[in-house]
Amino acid sequence: MTGGVAAGTGSFIPYDAGLFLLTTLWCIIGVRYNFHAYSMLIDARVAMNPLVFVNKRAAPLPDLEPVDDAPLAFHRRLPGYEPTPLVDAPRLAAELGVGAVLVKDESSRVGLPAFKILGASWAIYRVLDQFVGGFRQWYTLDDLREQLQIHPPLTLVAATDGNHGRGVARMARWLGLNAHILVPADMVEARVAAIEGEGALVTRINGTYDDAVAHSATLADEHTLVISDTAWPGYEEVPRWVIDGYSTIFREIDAQLAQRAEPWPDLVAIQIGVGALAASVVRHFRAPGTAKRVALVGIEPIHAAGVLASMQAGKIVEVQGPHDSIMAGLNCGAPSLVAWPLVSAGIDLFAAIEDDRARQAMRVLAADGIVAGETGAAGAAGLLDLLQGADAAQVREVLGITASTRVLLIATEGATDPAAYAQIVA
Repeated sequence: MTGGVAAGTGSFIPYDAGLFLLTTLWCIIGVRYNFHAYSMLIDARVAMNPLVFVNKRAAPLPDLEPVDDAPLAFHRRLPGYEPTPLVDAPRLAAELGVGAVLVKDESSRVGLPAFKILGASWAIYRVLDQFVGGFRQWYTLDDLREQLQIHPPLTLVAATDGNHGRGVARMARWLGLNAHILVPADMVEARVAAIEGEGALVTRINGTYDDAVAHSATLADEHTLVISDTAWPGYEEVPRWVIDGYSTIFREIDAQLAQRAEPWPDLVAIQIGVGALAASVVRHFRAPGTAKRVALVGIEPIHAAGVLASMQAGKIVEVQGPHDSIMAGLNCGAPSLVAWPLVSAGIDLFAAIEDDRARQAMRVLAADGIVAGETGAAGAAGLLDLLQGADAAQVREVLGITASTRVLLIATEGATDPAAYAQIVA
């Protein structure tokens, strides 16, 4: 007998039987002591996929400072404010094999086709409040505009893949300020025209979104205020305010779930660009004292998966361009410095997907009556990829997904490129 494991006195068990016995014992011990041995084997299988990263360190964050109601109170003063709908997506739920899918539909937010105005407006308000030494009592944006008129003309500068820049430009128009928006060279004309329609100057940068961000940083002066949703060394306060501004989405969701007499979701899938929205998701669902452990999944385009690459490296790294996904709002090479600590500690699983999954998700959401652009559909696209792909059974095990799982998605934008949307969903 050539191989084996000693058992008892003077007897041998063949190697395969011995391995089986040891594996069985390990699983029994794991169950007894809550080691979750089977889940560890499943994690290892999923980890072999280079486009998926299972974050075993994800956990509640006891040191998180809660976001107060100030951003929501501010947003309620914006022209046309009302909570965006929280809608059911039964066709998508059937495609995913889950109990229910709820979609927060951000296709119309205070007259704009995306959620980004929430972060941009709150950050701009905080920046201007500092700039003027504190606003006097105010009730409408016209009151703020009047208080700003005694100061020299100001320009708000931002780099954008589309929606953040338009949000900055809209806020500048409301407040009587100038706006200068920098965009990557390959931005589609429809999104450029929308920003210009807000009265902003748009400059195309010969390069990527990250190149536009770097150039925007050079324009800051005493009359030019940079409003970025990503951070770099020495510029971190404004991006934190952007993250805080997105908290309004989750305050609304909590209220809407309460109105429906429904609990928190079991799983949230969120698209990731620089990570500001994902950081806001983590702040909400990983806050101290939360009663339920919600699984969080982050989704990126395969050619702009800076957060996935950073998780694999164990530190922030940059994915070089071109970042040419149709999910244009996610075409970012590296995570924000202020988003990274939250995202890397709070999200359970990261995945990178091809553009065809975004197209599939847009069509399924359209069948549910939801108009979601390429970036807006990315969360749904990621789950379609994970739960219909080769590792679907393993992913379900890792995330605890069953036929009764309740999923939350944020459709972050509507049809911001109408021609492309019509062609995809036709």
